[in-house]
Amino acid sequence: MDWTNKRVFVAGHRGMVGSAMVRRLTTGGYTHILTRTRAELDLMDRAAVREFFECARPQLVVDAAARVGGIAANHSFPVEFFLQNATIQNNLLEAAADFGVEKFLFLGSSCIYPKLAPQPIREDALLTGPLEPTNEAYALAKIGGIRLAQYYARQYGRTFLSAMPTNLYGPGDNYDLQSSHVLPALIRKTHEARVAGLPEIVVWGSGTPRREFLHADDLADACAFLLEHYDSPEIVNVGCGEDVTIRELAEHVCEALDYRGELVFDRSKPDGTPRKLLDVSKLTRLGWQPRIGLREGIATAYQWFCEHVAEAP
Repeated sequence: MDWTNKRVFVAGHRGMVGSAMVRRLTTGGYTHILTRTRAELDLMDRAAVREFFECARPQLVVDAAARVGGIAANHSFPVEFFLQNATIQNNLLEAAADFGVEKFLFLGSSCIYPKLAPQPIREDALLTGPLEPTNEAYALAKIGGIRLAQYYARQYGRTFLSAMPTNLYGPGDNYDLQSSHVLPALIRKTHEARVAGLPEIVVWGSGTPRREFLHADDLADACAFLLEHYDSPEIVNVGCGEDVTIRELAEHVCEALDYRGELVFDRSKPDGTPRKLLDVSKLTRLGWQPRIGLREGIATAYQWFCEHVAEAP
């Protein structure tokens, strides 16, 4: 089936994932991409969301709208992380079901899996153990979205899909040190240390946890692939299948930015989950593979940071 003539609504199109999705759909020949800013459509407003779906009648929906953040932000604002994400996804899923959306792609997160899940993490690890406490509120909201999508599929026959991305980075990332994830935070810290001539960078935790990283453009490509080739409500992991320690990640960033100072690890700060590597064999069997390596991806992310975030020297 040719999906490119369908009306596609990308919720959260100004965020890192949503903007990557718009780029991918545009280059893929999609001619009817629907977007709305927060000022034009408040996704927290159920009535407004329903009015939009009734008028615009999207046929495909990608839910890339979410409140996201790193350990510090999740720890400080669990109420907002839970309520805002649950409200947005509930409004979108309900409206999509009621107004005839043909396919809905819900984007979850690898943090939905238990803190001590066997590695690499398979899709069937969901709800088999306790979550990582530092992002539990966000994870619980996302689990609710997964289950609601599956309930709509089971009860009403809707083609509602759920993809679970690993840690993401790329153009449009959040570089605020109070709310960012580890990779953009390291890029900003390293850049500022290099510019200021500082002898060291402080990194949260021990540096030993292992994390997997996927470029947002690769995620967008995987999402387009799933929209066109996948119909099951069973969740699908999206990642690269390789991980690095936080220390190794910091070293890659220092190398990309040509920073030669020392790395100091603040062990008083939490490490989070010891390891989080996704089993991506299901997506691989379907026929999709990532294309952007970590070193290349860090270089392009830093270029975007210099062009859009960094202050002029």
